[in-house]
Amino acid sequence: MTRALFALICLTFAVLGQQSQAQTLTVSTVTRPPFSFVEDGAQTGFSMDLLEALAESLNWDYSIQRSDAFGDMLGAVQNRSADLAIANISITASRETQMDFSQPIFEAGLQIMVPSDAVRRPSLLHALLSRELFIAIGLAFAILLGGGMLMWVFERRSQPYFDRKLDEAWFPSFWWALNLVVNGGFEERMPRTPFGRILGVVLVVSSLFIVSVFTARITSVMTVDAISGSVNSINDLYGKEVGTISNSTAANFLNRREIEFTNYDGLDPMLEAFRNEELDAIVFDAPILSYFAAHEGRRIASMTGGIFLRENYGIAFPTGSPLVEDVNQALLALREDGTYDEIYRKWFGARN
Repeated sequence: MTRALFALICLTFAVLGQQSQAQTLTVSTVTRPPFSFVEDGAQTGFSMDLLEALAESLNWDYSIQRSDAFGDMLGAVQNRSADLAIANISITASRETQMDFSQPIFEAGLQIMVPSDAVRRPSLLHALLSRELFIAIGLAFAILLGGGMLMWVFERRSQPYFDRKLDEAWFPSFWWALNLVVNGGFEERMPRTPFGRILGVVLVVSSLFIVSVFTARITSVMTVDAISGSVNSINDLYGKEVGTISNSTAANFLNRREIEFTNYDGLDPMLEAFRNEELDAIVFDAPILSYFAAHEGRRIASMTGGIFLRENYGIAFPTGSPLVEDVNQALLALREDGTYDEIYRKWFGARN
Protein backbone atom coordinates (compact mmCIF):
# COMPACT_ATOMS: atom_id res chain seq x y z
CA MET A 1 0.00 0.00 0.00
CA THR A 2 2.80 2.37 0.93
CA ARG A 3 4.66 1.54 -2.27
CA ALA A 4 1.57 2.13 -4.34
CA LEU A 5 0.97 5.48 -2.68
CA PHE A 6 4.60 6.48 -3.22
CA ALA A 7 4.41 5.46 -6.86
CA LEU A 8 1.21 7.47 -7.28
CA ILE A 9 2.82 10.55 -5.75
CA CYS A 10 5.88 10.18 -8.00
CA LEU A 11 3.68 9.76 -11.03
CA THR A 12 1.69 12.84 -10.09
CA PHE A 13 4.83 14.94 -9.73
CA ALA A 14 6.17 13.58 -13.02
CA VAL A 15 2.97 14.52 -14.83
CA LEU A 16 2.94 17.96 -13.24
CA GLY A 17 6.60 18.40 -14.14
CA GLN A 18 5.93 17.43 -17.75
CA GLN A 19 2.97 19.81 -17.92
CA SER A 20 5.06 22.59 -16.44
CA GLN A 21 7.83 21.84 -18.90
CA ALA A 22 5.33 21.75 -21.78
CA GLN A 23 4.09 25.22 -20.86
CA THR A 24 7.58 26.73 -20.67
CA LEU A 25 7.94 27.73 -24.28
CA THR A 26 10.87 29.02 -26.28
CA VAL A 27 9.78 31.96 -28.41
CA SER A 28 11.96 33.03 -31.31
CA THR A 29 11.85 36.66 -32.47
CA VAL A 30 13.94 39.28 -34.23
CA THR A 31 14.33 43.02 -33.78
CA ARG A 32 11.71 44.75 -35.92
CA PRO A 33 10.36 47.95 -34.33
CA PRO A 34 7.50 48.48 -33.61
CA PHE A 35 6.70 44.77 -33.49
CA SER A 36 9.60 43.40 -31.49
CA PHE A 37 12.57 45.16 -29.95
CA VAL A 38 14.38 45.72 -26.67
CA GLU A 39 13.99 49.02 -24.85
CA ASP A 40 15.64 49.71 -21.49
CA GLY A 41 16.38 46.01 -21.18
CA ALA A 42 12.73 44.98 -21.60
CA GLN A 43 11.10 43.08 -24.45
CA THR A 44 8.58 45.41 -26.04
CA GLY A 45 6.60 46.02 -29.20
CA PHE A 46 3.22 45.07 -30.63
CA SER A 47 4.13 41.39 -31.05
CA MET A 48 5.68 41.18 -27.60
CA ASP A 49 2.60 42.69 -25.96
CA LEU A 50 0.37 40.30 -27.90
CA LEU A 51 2.57 37.38 -26.84
CA GLU A 52 2.27 38.46 -23.20
CA ALA A 53 -1.52 38.60 -23.50
CA LEU A 54 -1.57 35.12 -25.07
CA ALA A 55 0.69 33.73 -22.37
CA GLU A 56 -1.59 35.12 -19.67
CA SER A 57 -4.65 33.68 -21.38
CA LEU A 58 -3.09 30.25 -21.95
CA ASN A 59 -1.14 30.13 -18.68
CA TRP A 60 2.19 29.92 -20.48
CA ASP A 61 5.65 30.46 -19.17
CA TYR A 62 8.03 31.43 -21.96
CA SER A 63 11.55 32.60 -22.68
CA ILE A 64 12.59 34.88 -25.54
CA GLN A 65 15.22 33.78 -28.02
CA ARG A 66 16.16 36.88 -30.02
CA SER A 67 17.83 36.10 -33.36
CA ASP A 68 20.17 38.39 -35.27
CA ALA A 69 18.51 37.70 -38.63
CA PHE A 70 14.96 37.08 -39.78
CA GLY A 71 15.96 33.82 -41.44
CA ASP A 72 17.51 32.57 -38.20
CA MET A 73 14.23 33.20 -36.39
CA LEU A 74 12.29 31.14 -38.92
CA GLY A 75 15.03 28.52 -38.95
CA ALA A 76 14.57 28.02 -35.21
CA VAL A 77 10.94 27.11 -35.86
CA GLN A 78 11.80 24.80 -38.73
CA ASN A 79 14.42 22.85 -36.74
CA ARG A 80 12.12 22.86 -33.69
CA SER A 81 14.61 24.61 -31.40
CA ALA A 82 11.81 27.14 -30.78
CA ASP A 83 8.16 26.41 -30.04
CA LEU A 84 6.96 29.42 -31.97
CA ALA A 85 8.15 32.62 -33.62
CA ILE A 86 6.52 36.04 -33.51
CA ALA A 87 7.44 39.40 -35.04
CA ASN A 88 6.37 40.74 -38.44
CA ILE A 89 6.14 37.31 -40.10
CA SER A 90 4.22 37.39 -43.36
CA ILE A 91 2.01 34.41 -44.06
CA THR A 92 3.06 33.19 -47.50
CA ALA A 93 2.40 30.04 -49.52
CA SER A 94 6.08 29.05 -49.52
CA ARG A 95 6.38 29.41 -45.75
CA GLU A 96 3.17 27.45 -45.24
CA THR A 97 4.94 24.42 -46.73
CA GLN A 98 7.68 24.64 -44.11
CA MET A 99 5.77 25.62 -40.95
CA ASP A 100 2.31 26.23 -39.54
CA PHE A 101 0.73 29.61 -38.90
CA SER A 102 -1.85 31.01 -36.56
CA GLN A 103 -4.73 33.05 -37.87
CA PRO A 104 -3.59 36.55 -38.97
CA ILE A 105 -2.56 38.85 -36.13
CA PHE A 106 -1.90 41.98 -38.25
CA GLU A 107 -2.84 43.26 -41.70
CA ALA A 108 0.06 44.98 -43.40
CA GLY A 109 1.63 45.44 -46.82
CA LEU A 110 4.61 46.97 -48.57
CA GLN A 111 5.37 50.65 -48.98
CA ILE A 112 8.16 52.90 -50.26
CA MET A 113 10.30 55.13 -48.06
CA VAL A 114 12.40 57.89 -49.61
CA PRO A 115 14.64 60.70 -48.31
CA SER A 116 12.58 63.66 -47.13
CA ASP A 117 14.14 66.04 -49.65
CA ALA A 118 13.08 63.72 -52.48
CA VAL A 119 9.38 64.27 -51.80
CA ARG A 120 8.44 67.32 -53.81
CA ARG A 121 5.08 68.75 -54.72
CA PRO A 122 4.23 71.07 -57.61
CA SER A 123 4.77 74.63 -56.34
CA LEU A 124 3.56 77.77 -58.09
CA LEU A 125 6.00 79.86 -56.05
CA HIS A 126 8.88 77.62 -57.05
CA ALA A 127 7.80 77.87 -60.70
CA LEU A 128 7.59 81.69 -60.51
CA LEU A 129 11.05 81.88 -58.93
CA SER A 130 12.69 79.49 -61.38
CA ARG A 131 15.66 80.58 -63.45
CA GLU A 132 13.95 79.56 -66.69
CA LEU A 133 10.93 81.73 -66.00
CA PHE A 134 13.11 84.71 -65.08
CA ILE A 135 14.86 84.36 -68.43
CA ALA A 136 11.53 84.18 -70.26
CA ILE A 137 10.25 87.28 -68.43
CA GLY A 138 13.47 89.13 -69.19
CA LEU A 139 13.19 88.31 -72.88
CA ALA A 140 9.55 89.43 -72.91
CA PHE A 141 10.44 92.76 -71.30
CA ALA A 142 13.27 93.24 -73.78
CA ILE A 143 10.93 92.54 -76.71
CA LEU A 144 8.30 94.95 -75.38
CA LEU A 145 10.84 97.68 -74.70
CA GLY A 146 12.48 97.16 -78.07
CA GLY A 147 9.12 97.16 -79.86
CA GLY A 148 7.98 100.27 -78.01
CA MET A 149 11.18 102.16 -78.80
CA LEU A 150 11.00 101.08 -82.43
CA MET A 151 7.45 102.43 -82.54
CA TRP A 152 8.79 105.68 -81.05
CA VAL A 153 11.27 105.92 -83.92
CA PHE A 154 8.49 105.49 -86.50
CA GLU A 155 5.78 107.54 -84.78
CA ARG A 156 7.51 110.36 -82.90
CA ARG A 157 6.78 112.90 -85.63
CA SER A 158 3.28 111.60 -86.45
CA GLN A 159 1.68 110.51 -83.16
CA PRO A 160 1.58 113.09 -80.32
CA TYR A 161 1.91 110.32 -77.70
CA PHE A 162 5.40 109.49 -78.99
CA ASP A 163 6.51 113.08 -79.40
CA ARG A 164 9.06 112.95 -76.58
CA LYS A 165 12.79 113.13 -76.12
CA LEU A 166 14.72 109.85 -76.00
CA ASP A 167 15.37 109.96 -72.26
CA GLU A 168 11.66 110.57 -71.66
CA ALA A 169 10.28 108.20 -74.27
CA TRP A 170 11.47 104.77 -73.08
CA PHE A 171 8.81 104.14 -70.39
CA PRO A 172 5.79 105.58 -72.31
CA SER A 173 6.90 103.51 -75.31
CA PHE A 174 7.26 100.37 -73.18
CA TRP A 175 3.89 101.07 -71.56
CA TRP A 176 2.25 101.48 -74.95
CA ALA A 177 3.70 98.15 -76.17
CA LEU A 178 2.64 96.39 -72.94
CA ASN A 179 -0.95 97.66 -73.26
CA LEU A 180 -0.94 96.70 -76.93
CA VAL A 181 -0.01 93.12 -76.04
CA VAL A 182 -2.31 92.80 -73.03
CA ASN A 183 -5.31 94.89 -74.00
CA GLY A 184 -4.98 95.32 -77.76
CA GLY A 185 -3.61 98.85 -77.54
CA PHE A 186 -5.03 102.36 -77.29
CA GLU A 187 -7.45 103.24 -80.03
CA GLU A 188 -6.73 106.96 -79.74
CA ARG A 189 -2.98 106.26 -80.03
CA MET A 190 -3.18 104.09 -83.13
CA PRO A 191 -0.01 104.22 -85.26
CA ARG A 192 -0.24 106.62 -88.19
CA THR A 193 2.81 105.77 -90.28
CA PRO A 194 2.85 102.67 -92.55
CA PHE A 195 5.84 101.16 -90.72
CA GLY A 196 4.25 101.93 -87.36
CA ARG A 197 1.01 100.19 -88.35
CA ILE A 198 2.90 97.12 -89.61
CA LEU A 199 4.88 97.00 -86.38
CA GLY A 200 1.69 97.36 -84.34
CA VAL A 201 0.09 94.40 -86.14
CA VAL A 202 3.26 92.32 -85.61
CA LEU A 203 3.24 93.12 -81.91
CA VAL A 204 -0.46 92.22 -81.53
CA VAL A 205 -0.01 88.89 -83.33
CA SER A 206 3.20 88.08 -81.43
CA SER A 207 1.42 88.81 -78.14
CA LEU A 208 -0.51 85.55 -78.60
CA PHE A 209 2.78 83.67 -78.64
CA ILE A 210 4.17 85.63 -75.67
CA VAL A 211 1.17 84.73 -73.48
CA SER A 212 1.37 81.10 -74.62
CA VAL A 213 5.08 80.97 -73.75
CA PHE A 214 4.42 82.27 -70.23
CA THR A 215 1.65 79.74 -69.64
CA ALA A 216 3.65 76.84 -71.05
CA ARG A 217 6.75 77.82 -69.09
CA ILE A 218 4.95 77.93 -65.74
CA THR A 219 3.24 74.60 -66.45
CA SER A 220 6.42 72.87 -67.57
CA VAL A 221 8.44 74.11 -64.61
CA MET A 222 5.79 72.88 -62.17
CA THR A 223 5.59 69.52 -63.94
CA VAL A 224 9.34 69.02 -63.94
CA ASP A 225 9.49 70.07 -60.31
CA ALA A 226 6.92 67.43 -59.46
CA ILE A 227 8.53 64.49 -61.25
CA SER A 228 12.28 65.15 -61.44
CA GLY A 229 14.22 62.86 -59.16
CA SER A 230 11.15 61.88 -57.16
CA VAL A 231 9.65 58.48 -56.38
CA ASN A 232 5.88 58.36 -56.06
CA SER A 233 5.06 54.79 -57.07
CA ILE A 234 6.53 51.42 -57.99
CA ASN A 235 6.98 52.52 -61.60
CA ASP A 236 9.35 55.27 -60.46
CA LEU A 237 11.80 52.76 -58.94
CA TYR A 238 13.32 51.69 -62.25
CA GLY A 239 16.82 53.10 -62.52
CA LYS A 240 16.89 54.16 -58.86
CA GLU A 241 19.06 52.81 -56.04
CA VAL A 242 16.54 50.63 -54.20
CA GLY A 243 17.15 48.59 -51.06
CA THR A 244 15.30 45.86 -49.21
CA ILE A 245 16.02 42.84 -47.02
CA SER A 246 17.04 39.61 -48.70
CA ASN A 247 14.51 36.77 -48.92
CA SER A 248 11.69 39.08 -47.81
CA THR A 249 8.31 39.42 -49.48
CA ALA A 250 9.51 42.83 -50.69
CA ALA A 251 12.54 41.21 -52.37
CA ASN A 252 10.31 38.66 -54.07
CA PHE A 253 7.98 41.42 -55.27
CA LEU A 254 10.84 43.49 -56.72
CA ASN A 255 12.21 40.43 -58.47
CA ARG A 256 8.84 39.79 -60.10
CA ARG A 257 8.71 43.39 -61.30
CA GLU A 258 12.32 43.12 -62.55
CA ILE A 259 13.40 46.11 -60.46
CA GLU A 260 17.07 46.06 -59.56
CA PHE A 261 17.78 46.42 -55.85
CA THR A 262 20.42 45.92 -53.20
CA ASN A 263 19.92 43.09 -50.71
CA TYR A 264 20.66 43.63 -47.02
CA ASP A 265 20.98 40.95 -44.38
CA GLY A 266 18.94 42.86 -41.83
CA LEU A 267 17.03 46.00 -41.00
CA ASP A 268 19.89 47.87 -39.32
CA PRO A 269 22.37 47.70 -42.23
CA MET A 270 19.63 48.71 -44.66
CA LEU A 271 18.64 51.74 -42.58
CA GLU A 272 22.30 52.65 -42.11
CA ALA A 273 22.75 52.70 -45.90
CA PHE A 274 19.66 54.91 -46.12
CA ARG A 275 21.10 57.33 -43.55
CA ASN A 276 24.34 57.46 -45.52
CA GLU A 277 22.36 58.50 -48.62
CA GLU A 278 23.33 55.35 -50.49
CA LEU A 279 19.71 54.58 -51.40
CA ASP A 280 17.06 56.51 -53.31
CA ALA A 281 14.28 54.35 -51.86
CA ILE A 282 13.55 51.43 -49.56
CA VAL A 283 10.76 48.96 -50.23
CA PHE A 284 9.71 46.99 -47.18
CA ASP A 285 6.92 46.36 -44.68
CA ALA A 286 4.82 49.51 -44.36
CA PRO A 287 4.40 49.58 -40.54
CA ILE A 288 8.13 49.12 -39.92
CA LEU A 289 9.15 51.85 -42.36
CA SER A 290 6.40 54.16 -41.06
CA TYR A 291 7.60 53.67 -37.49
CA PHE A 292 11.17 54.53 -38.49
CA ALA A 293 10.04 57.58 -40.50
CA ALA A 294 7.92 58.84 -37.59
CA HIS A 295 10.56 58.31 -34.90
CA GLU A 296 14.27 57.88 -35.50
CA GLY A 297 14.14 58.97 -39.13
CA ARG A 298 11.53 61.73 -38.88
CA ARG A 299 13.93 64.36 -40.27
CA ILE A 300 15.43 62.30 -43.06
CA ALA A 301 12.70 59.94 -44.25
CA SER A 302 9.23 60.22 -45.74
CA MET A 303 6.69 57.65 -46.86
CA THR A 304 5.46 57.95 -50.42
CA GLY A 305 2.73 56.25 -52.40
CA GLY A 306 0.13 53.95 -50.91
CA ILE A 307 0.43 50.50 -49.39
CA PHE A 308 0.58 47.73 -51.98
CA LEU A 309 0.83 43.92 -51.94
CA ARG A 310 -1.37 43.55 -48.90
CA GLU A 311 -0.27 40.73 -46.61
CA ASN A 312 -1.04 39.30 -43.18
CA TYR A 313 1.33 38.61 -40.31
CA GLY A 314 0.94 35.50 -38.23
CA ILE A 315 2.61 33.49 -35.48
CA ALA A 316 4.78 30.68 -36.87
CA PHE A 317 4.94 27.17 -35.36
CA PRO A 318 6.76 23.96 -36.24
CA THR A 319 4.70 21.81 -38.60
CA GLY A 320 2.09 19.84 -36.68
CA SER A 321 2.46 21.87 -33.49
CA PRO A 322 -0.36 21.20 -30.99
CA LEU A 323 -0.17 24.86 -29.91
CA VAL A 324 -1.80 26.26 -33.05
CA GLU A 325 -5.41 25.50 -32.11
CA ASP A 326 -5.05 26.87 -28.58
CA VAL A 327 -3.43 30.05 -29.89
CA ASN A 328 -6.17 30.58 -32.48
CA GLN A 329 -8.87 30.24 -29.85
CA ALA A 330 -7.00 32.62 -27.53
CA LEU A 331 -6.59 35.16 -30.35
CA LEU A 332 -10.32 35.10 -31.00
CA ALA A 333 -10.96 35.66 -27.31
CA LEU A 334 -8.51 38.61 -27.23
CA ARG A 335 -10.30 40.21 -30.16
CA GLU A 336 -13.71 39.69 -28.60
CA ASP A 337 -12.83 41.13 -25.18
CA GLY A 338 -11.05 44.17 -26.67
CA THR A 339 -7.53 43.27 -25.56
CA TYR A 340 -6.25 43.04 -29.13
CA ASP A 341 -7.67 46.49 -30.00
CA GLU A 342 -6.08 47.97 -26.90
CA ILE A 343 -2.65 46.63 -27.90
CA TYR A 344 -3.15 47.81 -31.48
CA ARG A 345 -4.06 51.36 -30.39
CA LYS A 346 -1.01 51.49 -28.15
CA TRP A 347 1.35 51.03 -31.11
CA PHE A 348 -0.54 52.22 -34.18
CA GLY A 349 -3.43 54.39 -33.01
CA ALA A 350 -7.07 53.84 -33.86
CA ARG A 351 -7.75 51.57 -36.80
CA ASN A 352 -9.43 53.04 -39.87
